[in-house]
Amino acid sequence: MVDDDLIDGVLTFEETTEGIHIAVQSYFLNEQSKPEAQQYVWAYRIKITNTSNKPVQLLNRHWIITDSTGGIQEVKGVGVIGEQPVIRPNETFIYTSGTPLGTPSGFMRGSYEMQREDGMMFSATIPAFSLDSPHVPLHIN
Repeated sequence: MVDDDLIDGVLTFEETTEGIHIAVQSYFLNEQSKPEAQQYVWAYRIKITNTSNKPVQLLNRHWIITDSTGGIQEVKGVGVIGEQPVIRPNETFIYTSGTPLGTPSGFMRGSYEMQREDGMMFSATIPAFSLDSPHVPLHIN
């Protein structure tokens, strides 16, 4: 896996808020999952591109993780992967993280609290993306 871009051929979910473009890919981690113990693990890769003309800093994250039974877990925290990156105009920040679920499918969505250098704060939307494993048949609704 290349550390500086998204993975070719993987479904990408995208959203832009106030010039901050967020693209997300998720993939099931079979080697870390234990279906017999109802433990399913996914990685997700996020690419944040600043298409505005002003630098922004990612201060906080807020995730809403929903499993296939409708159970919801909220996660809030400072920055991402231990960083509060400053993203300059036309620059990109990419990171990979993960999440476990007790069901073989679900989805995630969320937001980043961002701050411009003039102190203006705003919430950048992280698009909803699916967490699909090979342990559940896909149904198109």
